[in-house]
Amino acid sequence: MPPIFKALTTITAWTLFILGWLMLVFVVVFMVTLPFEPEALEPWGVFDTAWVLAVITLTLSVCTMKLRQMLE
Repeated sequence: MPPIFKALTTITAWTLFILGWLMLVFVVVFMVTLPFEPEALEPWGVFDTAWVLAVITLTLSVCTMKLRQMLE
């Protein structure tokens, strides 16, 4: 396999990993700092969606690193 594919998978994996952790940190910080208001639940749906996307992003980064190991 040409080395460019290994480099691209490494860059992709690190990008997904960093993006996933940043999303998790921001979601946790905003959920802790914003007060819970039962009548305004719309922001909490956004946080739930961001949490799920962060977990999916971290899972994809692990899959990408497994793919990178298979390219060697």
